[in-house]
Amino acid sequence: MRIGTLMMSSAVLALSACMAPNVDPAISPQEAQRANQQHEAIVAEFGGALGGTQAGYVERVGDSVAVFSGTPNPTQAYSFTTLNSAVENAFAVPGGRIYITRQLMTLMDNEAELAFVLGHEVGHIAADHSALRQARAQRNSILGVLGAIVGGVVGGNSGVGELLTRGAMQYSQLNTLSYSRDQEYESDTLGINYMTQAGYDARGGAGMLAALGRATALQARVQGRENRATPEWARTHPLSENRVARAQQLAQQVANPGQTVNRDTFLSVIDGMIVDDDPAQGVIDGRTFVHPDLRLRFSVPQGFTMQNSTRQVGIQGSGGQAIFTTRQFDGNLNNYVVTAMRDVLGQQANQVQIPSPRQTTINGLPAAYATTRVNTQNGAVDLSVFAYRFANNRAYHFAMLTQAGQGIGPFNGMVGSLAPISAQEAANVRPRVIDVITVRSGDTIQSLASRMAYRDYQVERFMSLNGLSSNSTLQPGRKVKIVVTGQR
Repeated sequence: MRIGTLMMSSAVLALSACMAPNVDPAISPQEAQRANQQHEAIVAEFGGALGGTQAGYVERVGDSVAVFSGTPNPTQAYSFTTLNSAVENAFAVPGGRIYITRQLMTLMDNEAELAFVLGHEVGHIAADHSALRQARAQRNSILGVLGAIVGGVVGGNSGVGELLTRGAMQYSQLNTLSYSRDQEYESDTLGINYMTQAGYDARGGAGMLAALGRATALQARVQGRENRATPEWARTHPLSENRVARAQQLAQQVANPGQTVNRDTFLSVIDGMIVDDDPAQGVIDGRTFVHPDLRLRFSVPQGFTMQNSTRQVGIQGSGGQAIFTTRQFDGNLNNYVVTAMRDVLGQQANQVQIPSPRQTTINGLPAAYATTRVNTQNGAVDLSVFAYRFANNRAYHFAMLTQAGQGIGPFNGMVGSLAPISAQEAANVRPRVIDVITVRSGDTIQSLASRMAYRDYQVERFMSLNGLSSNSTLQPGRKVKIVVTGQR
């Protein structure tokens, strides 16, 4: 691999050179143009970009590692955007745009860990890993965050396969496919070398991977109650104990290790940062989704998970898949159902008979619904749309896919649970935020964990957030993170 003037330790150089010896880290004008064209859609899908001190800080750290990538004019070639998203993710677009979510940042303990993640993503671009990923995306036709799931049910190339994914996660072909193990290892290697040359403590790489591993393990424990998908970065950047150990080994091999950690600076930047969902985008609380601005709530069945984005809520489980979203409403609920179903069917709309919607009332809301049978590459499925009229001429709907013959069945409880909420209920929905505090004499893991703004797993969440074990001792004067209820 050609790294330009990049200086590496001999062990690291040998490892990376054998992986991609002919890759040029330069970014073409065409790639940069495509990245710029996608930027607004990506930012919109992730709830917008954070600005101010937090965005400027991420940009500065990113620039400090990118200059060692071998890319010409790196501070102009790369840009770093902080996204207002509850998904733990960081990803790179081939044209030099790198994105990191606030949620992933809240898992970190210091600036060195941030430098590793940003350097890792720079490494994916410099090593041209996107070429293979795009080829895989074209072969698999995965079209969204639910694409892998829906595709398994209805076939990725079918009109219905695009159904619950059209308009969602438009960046998906770059983001929903996992990198190979060798690509991950190579980007870990490059990220550690970039950050080391920038003066950072190379141990930040292993520290970040371990933090994400803790978060992934904790989410697996609370999955049934929290109903959240596996963290995005854990799915697109596969974790393993070997990977953490390898990052530790690479840090030990660095010839001139850096010392910079900047823990206090980093913690001051994330102090007050929103954790989990931003109420402006709706909040997932256990099996319930509540949107204070839209003034509505609904609950999913036991065993189903939810994933929130700016335009829709994705719901998935063994009984089927669904989305909750909205579209233009002309005041006729029957027309709304039929049009929403046509949206789902896409090019197959003319091949499928759409029945006349039935009328009903759900929790005082006028509602209409219809179910139709759709033949797909993998057999027949039932497609259902259930729509509701709200005040001020607004309408929302569920689109659902189930096995043929089941209709709405697996989602009966969900469609019956949607209801408006009062102004007071909406006002009670507040964000969770990071609060950086200083440990005082007498503080214990249990006493500080009791302040965490969660109903369950308080101790486990506190320990995971701060990299502690059950036998850890809190040192007075050291700063730690807790999650508290903030203000809107």
